Amino acid sequence: MALIELKNVTKTYFLGEIDVPVLKGITLSIDSGEYVALMGASGSGKSTLMNILGCLDRPTTGEYLLEGQEVGSLSGDRRALVRNRKIGFVFQSFNLLPRTSALENVIMPLAYSDRDRSGRSRAERGREMLRRVGLGDRMHHYPNQLSGGQQQRVAIARALINHPPVLFADEPTGNLDSKTSEEVMAMFDDLNREGITIILVTHALEVAEYARRVVHISDGKLVSGSYRKEEHA
Repeated sequence: MALIELKNVTKTYFLGEIDVPVLKGITLSIDSGEYVALMGASGSGKSTLMNILGCLDRPTTGEYLLEGQEVGSLSGDRRALVRNRKIGFVFQSFNLLPRTSALENVIMPLAYSDRDRSGRSRAERGREMLRRVGLGDRMHHYPNQLSGGQQQRVAIARALINHPPVLFADEPTGNLDSKTSEEVMAMFDDLNREGITIILVTHALEVAEYARRVVHISDGKLVSGSYRKEEHA
């Protein structure tokens, strides 16, 4: 069974008397453990597709199955539960709370989870995740005391805290210099080798090349989905 399966998904925005179709029949399957880059120019529909895949929005028509569960038609509250339990997000702008320590940022998703309600176990899980991303000595630092690369590592630790089966990364190196970008992308590579499914949204070819499979979207349709040749020669 595929981890993610989209079946003829469309998304149309209704603006008064005007219908604006953004996604035009997307069918896509992603297996557990894959590392997929979703590429497209501005206005191609990739952000809308990412929002649907991340359960941030619902398709107008079609089906979205995540681990075999149809999630595209769920209510907002139920989609929020799916996001908390099954999906991790890493964003370009890090999205850390500025007056909250690295550890507190990391364990925040646990406040909305029904697992491990003990504050002590939450903190221990947060410390474990920060050690995993190489920030064991920065747990009590605030975002303004961390470099951009360190902030993104905190964001990755936060995305992993609930052990989700899939990690979405939306332009994760957009605010980083080239050296730091390489370090962050190497971390995604390591996480994928550990078995985490990664879906990377980017417009940059040099970032997409880290993925094992690249899927292109243009004008609301998938135009190709090919594996890197060197990995399947």
